[in-house]
Amino acid sequence: MKFRPCIDLREGKVVQIVGGTLKESEKVSPVTNFQTGRASSEFAQMYRKDNLKGGHVISLGPGNTDAALSALKAYPGGLQIGGGITPSNAERYLDAGASHVIVTSYVFSNGKIDLAKLQTLVDCVGKENLVLDMSCRKKNGEFWIVTDRWQKYTDVVVNPETIIHLASYCDEFLVHGVDVEGMMQGIQTDLVELLGTCSPIPVTYAGGANRFSDLDKVKHLGRNRVDLTIGSALDIFGGDISYKDVVKWHKENC
Repeated sequence: MKFRPCIDLREGKVVQIVGGTLKESEKVSPVTNFQTGRASSEFAQMYRKDNLKGGHVISLGPGNTDAALSALKAYPGGLQIGGGITPSNAERYLDAGASHVIVTSYVFSNGKIDLAKLQTLVDCVGKENLVLDMSCRKKNGEFWIVTDRWQKYTDVVVNPETIIHLASYCDEFLVHGVDVEGMMQGIQTDLVELLGTCSPIPVTYAGGANRFSDLDKVKHLGRNRVDLTIGSALDIFGGDISYKDVVKWHKENC
């Protein structure tokens, strides 16, 4: 199990938000836990110095292209990029240094997964460079993939069959537990257990981490197969968990 760092971008700034409050309308601002004037490249350089690979840069809406490219160029091969990825822009980000592109909304249409579009993206960038974002919300006891800034439910449930099927199209999964994303109220343990039990490829879980011990919890629940992202709870983003201690844990456990 590894710790995966993150750089979330909104209007060109590094932020941490409550994921479920991100709306389609630009007139409605999400609940923001943290925002800084520090450049995205500074965070990327810090992750590079600490040899933390496979973190994700997420563009939350428009106005983030320059900041995203700056982060990728500061850590070539060390970061993934997601947010508005399509075949028309994916190669630009890979050329800028992204190890992978992360996709969700492009491959969904009217709440259904479009396997033709997914295959088009695979053909464009290669399975080895693609991460499929299966961020989900719980409804009626099951986890359903959500798109369009996590506001629209699809008809795709995150279960063993879905996980195994979609794994054939990508190199990794990224899964935000949207109901707890940015809320620092604890991880969704049943989702972590599901991913650790069923995923045949690397998977990163993000959402709700609020204490240092969540690293060991995810390692145990995810059978040492689920990596963890901690965002708002880290002290580098205004939280209480020591980033230096997390890096030390990562080096001792990987």
